[in-house]
Amino acid sequence: MQAKRETAASSAEELASPASAAPAAAEPTQMQAAAEAEAAASAAPSPAVAPKKKRRRRRRGKKGAASAHVAPIPPAAHGQNAALAAARSVQAALVPEEALPPPRKHHPSAKTDDTARALGVRDLRPTRQGFIRMRGKTDNGRKWYQEVDLELAETLVREQAAVVVNRSTIRRIYSNKEFRRLILNRDNYTCHFCGEYGDTIDHLLPRAKGGHTTPLNCVCACNACNQSKADRDLDEFIVRGRPRETEAVE
Repeated sequence: MQAKRETAASSAEELASPASAAPAAAEPTQMQAAAEAEAAASAAPSPAVAPKKKRRRRRRGKKGAASAHVAPIPPAAHGQNAALAAARSVQAALVPEEALPPPRKHHPSAKTDDTARALGVRDLRPTRQGFIRMRGKTDNGRKWYQEVDLELAETLVREQAAVVVNRSTIRRIYSNKEFRRLILNRDNYTCHFCGEYGDTIDHLLPRAKGGHTTPLNCVCACNACNQSKADRDLDEFIVRGRPRETEAVE
């Protein structure tokens, strides 16, 4: 019995040995095939991949956007418009134009009327602080701002040196250079007192006595008349005589 068991075991080992050897021999062949496939794949040239083109998005302009949001007119509305047009044409043919009432005019509000007409001296109203704002420009074009009383603002507007911007603001019309050029060109470089050539500006009512630099209070004067008049009134200067007349009498 023991001998039979030994022979059976040996036969089983013989049968198992070739089956185990076969996979061991098959493994190197599979590894070689995989290596050869990788080498062939690396050696083969890779196909050129074309770069993808970027798709540009078109921007819609304002007109396109506006037209995109406009709702289509239904066919019923077209029919109504055509009917209205036909009715109007029939009415125009039957009724003469003279019999038709005039078209209505838009009546502006009170604010629009106040701003439409030119503001004057009577429209000036001081602010809560009790003054009028005055603004203007220098010879270099730089803007300036000043606060004046109501009486001075009314005098400047009345004597054509400023204009009313709104009820509490006035604006000087001329800068210093522009005002000097205006007076000299207006008087044709002729002295207001003696009639000779003049290139200076004199105040009829001196500034020391309440006069202002306005077109109505300033005149062209020669240097001699300007110095001799000084801060005297016009009547006093005429009574005492002009400088050339006093020199001639002496």
